[in-house]
Amino acid sequence: MKRIRSLATGDSMARQHELEIVKSLIIFPSLKIFEYDSYEGFFLFCILLCISAEAEVLKYKNPDEPMNMRIKDLMGRMTLLEKIGQMVQLDRTAATPEIMRDYSIGSLLSGGGSTPLPQATAEDWINMVNGFQNGSLSSRLGIPMIYGIDAVHGHNNVYKATIFPHNVGLGATRDPALAKRIGAATALEVRATGINYAFSPCIAVCRDPRWGRCYESYSEDPTIVREMTEIIPGLQGDLPLNSRKGVPYVASNKVAACAKHFVGDGGTTKGINENNTVIDRHGLFSIHMPAYYDAIRKGVATVMVSYSSWNGEKMHANRDLITNFLKDTLKFRGFVISDWQGIDKITTPIHANYTYSVLKSVEAGIDMVMLPFNHTEFIDILTSLVEKNFIPMSRIDDAVRRILRVKFTMGLFENPMADQTYMHHLGGQMHRDLAREAVRKSLVLLKNGQNADSPLLPLPKNASRILVAGTHANNLGYQCGGWTIAWQGLSGNNLTYGTTILNALSTAVDPSTEIVYSENPSSDFVKSNNFDFAIVAIGEPPYAETKGDSMNLTIMEPGPSTISNVCGGVKCVVITITGRPVVMEPYLPQIEALVAAWLPGTEGQGIADVLFGDYGFTGKLARTWFKTVDQLPMNVGDAHYDPLFPFGFGLTTEPVKEM
Repeated sequence: MKRIRSLATGDSMARQHELEIVKSLIIFPSLKIFEYDSYEGFFLFCILLCISAEAEVLKYKNPDEPMNMRIKDLMGRMTLLEKIGQMVQLDRTAATPEIMRDYSIGSLLSGGGSTPLPQATAEDWINMVNGFQNGSLSSRLGIPMIYGIDAVHGHNNVYKATIFPHNVGLGATRDPALAKRIGAATALEVRATGINYAFSPCIAVCRDPRWGRCYESYSEDPTIVREMTEIIPGLQGDLPLNSRKGVPYVASNKVAACAKHFVGDGGTTKGINENNTVIDRHGLFSIHMPAYYDAIRKGVATVMVSYSSWNGEKMHANRDLITNFLKDTLKFRGFVISDWQGIDKITTPIHANYTYSVLKSVEAGIDMVMLPFNHTEFIDILTSLVEKNFIPMSRIDDAVRRILRVKFTMGLFENPMADQTYMHHLGGQMHRDLAREAVRKSLVLLKNGQNADSPLLPLPKNASRILVAGTHANNLGYQCGGWTIAWQGLSGNNLTYGTTILNALSTAVDPSTEIVYSENPSSDFVKSNNFDFAIVAIGEPPYAETKGDSMNLTIMEPGPSTISNVCGGVKCVVITITGRPVVMEPYLPQIEALVAAWLPGTEGQGIADVLFGDYGFTGKLARTWFKTVDQLPMNVGDAHYDPLFPFGFGLTTEPVKEM
């Protein structure tokens, strides 16, 4: 027994030597070196001892070890194939648990609208994610995967989730604390589905509203964008005191965030998506870069690279900005991820020379590649590039170290599986109330009466008869915009749960008030029905990315004719549901009151709250509202600044006091 005790108390080298002796005793039990009550007891002791000693050697699985030691230990055990596997992010449709296991795949994602089932429940999502995670955990080293999704205005791909206003509206609130609360709510809803990584926030500075992603930008002003990076500690949690600059931090009930798209995506020529940003280094660093300083200071876990180019050089191949500046100068210690097939687009045509694309992107400093489909092609090419010394092993190790740092920070090695206790947060009432508050604060009142002495707003709740009109008055899909359930967004009211503007107005007015809804009434209908006033909701159809690029920025038909028919016959308030400023000058004289509601999301009650005076208008333009598209690009501070409504404009109203 003394000998057995020495195994438990000796130094590690002695224990390892004696462990081999014990293992041999299991094979040769006839050797009577120890006195033990029974062979069975001795055999069990030996097995437990072997397990204990092996577990002790695996430092990376020990949460009491310092993180850097765990990373070093794990990387020392990894093959080149396992390291490159960690650099891969696949779409869920291209993955199986076996692929996750056999290739040690680092990450999965759901592309826009990619769900386990139509109208999938939180439990459906969890079961899917856990199935893939079990595959990862069954790999040789059991490295957990991270699952990403575009939660850009709430958990927007998921049925019944709370859909918050898009960033263009949040910028008008001028309320960083609100953005942080939205981040925290989004994190809980993402966690409710077992997902732990959100491709959010977009911290682009949109300098031209013709860009199809302009609604993903908080403002044309880098100062406002910087302030709204408060969404990052909402998503990830507040940094602990004395945290090192650039080191990512993700609290236990939070999600990894992603600052995107690095860098200059909002400054492309004519606002063309994925195009070229022509600007000198000073301009890039004073307009488009500053929000990244704040994101990194707040511990953002990942940064996504932009499809766009800077002065002709593809960002996915820009080593100077990704490695030399982001990593070395700003001391960013999280991982850099490509955009969807982003490295393929380094060449023209796309994927024309994939070996070159892999070489240039990995050399530039991209750590994880959103492929998102063919993992074997990427793995084979990158393996060959390393084995032939085109890419040094140190570059692979840098990428893997960063990926593992985020995973260890997230606690994935201790808690890799989805936590079902969060499921009740999906679409919860507290989050819907928060979204409703965000809608109220995002509304910008651009006109209120033909003169200051005769305002139309706030509207009386006890009117006799109200007309509600317009393509966007009773269409939840239009109200939410792109990146909602489907990548491009949808039309109609059956896509998810929410309240349309029409439904919100119906519940806000006095029970005795009659509401008449007609999407596009004739002028004769309007004039013959003796309405007290009309509310017209018009705007843009849903869109995302390149499909949203617009050179004319006009309101969709029949919006203009609805304005003419309705506002020509009765006092009207026009609500624009758009992802950016649109052409309004020709219609403005007919309109009594004009409200920019942006893309408010699922909680239409926030609009009714302000129209009828339960709350006052407080929003201020975070974007310049142009007169004609010929003026574009035009931003605050430009020498020839002649807007319809200037940056920072927004009329205010006082809440109506109950008698």
